[in-house]
Amino acid sequence: MKGFFKKIIFLFFIVFFLYPSYVYSMHPLITDDTGTQGKGNWQMEINGKYDYDEENNIKTQTVEGNLTLSYGLAEPLDIVFSLPLQYNRIEEGTEVTREKGMSDTTIELKWRIWGKDGLSFAVKPGVILPTGDDERGLGSGRTSYSLFFISSYERLAFSLHFNLGYIRNENKFDEEENLWHVSFAPVYNLTDKIKICANVGMEKNPLRDENTNPAFILGGLVYSLTDNFDVDFGLKHALNAPEVDYSLLFGLTWRF
Repeated sequence: MKGFFKKIIFLFFIVFFLYPSYVYSMHPLITDDTGTQGKGNWQMEINGKYDYDEENNIKTQTVEGNLTLSYGLAEPLDIVFSLPLQYNRIEEGTEVTREKGMSDTTIELKWRIWGKDGLSFAVKPGVILPTGDDERGLGSGRTSYSLFFISSYERLAFSLHFNLGYIRNENKFDEEENLWHVSFAPVYNLTDKIKICANVGMEKNPLRDENTNPAFILGGLVYSLTDNFDVDFGLKHALNAPEVDYSLLFGLTWRF
């Protein structure tokens, strides 16, 4: 066990210090919002996540680190690059297997297509490149793509975000290739510096012999140290058996 935590510390050292400084959404949320950076503006995020799952006497622990760089090509249009690192530890009885390395890289465009009176809509196409080693469980082994519809509503200190997505899950593991995602997230600004957020979602199970789709609930907090630098924390928990039992999330965001 001590060796496992040394691996965690080592991976976070790589992610937080060797990489320069992740935007799918306002971390720790999984649901994205329609917000863009604005023309010529950048955002860098470093996010970390620890997953724990136990099923049929098999314990799986995963540590993920993600560096994401977002750039405003135009006022309503961002391009987003995401570079992930992953460490897996699987314990089955007395047998323990470990793998670490880069996972699959994602490139996305987010285009806010309409907005008025606090309501806005965006679309987000993406491509997932097989940069992870599929033989070691670090990637799918094939190029995949996705398309998400995003809506956001903001009023005073409250906002609500909704995502509906399709993922073409090309892979070498005989998993389902056509996946869907649905989720929503309310956010409330407690103060100028503190936001609290929640997230509920579900995705199509990629395992062909499973009829139950994994669902989650998440709670989190975002604290703005400055106008352009945030730190966040989150806890994600399973709503049913196929979902990972729980996840701990942490992130840093810098806008410039």
